[in-house]
Amino acid sequence: MAGNTGKNHRDGAVKNRTQFKAPNGNYVKRAAATGRIMDLKTSGGEFKGVRTEK
Repeated sequence: MAGNTGKNHRDGAVKNRTQFKAPNGNYVKRAAATGRIMDLKTSGGEFKGVRTEK
């Protein structure tokens, strides 16, 4: 599992998660195995260390 360093970056990749940009412009995190929506980022930008879907 990825770990936060406290230095504005993450060590390692977040496994079994992907993210995509929703029509409203926010990024949404999805569980890769089930496809269920996990979280919506409202503060802008992408989730750190999470793979972006094409």
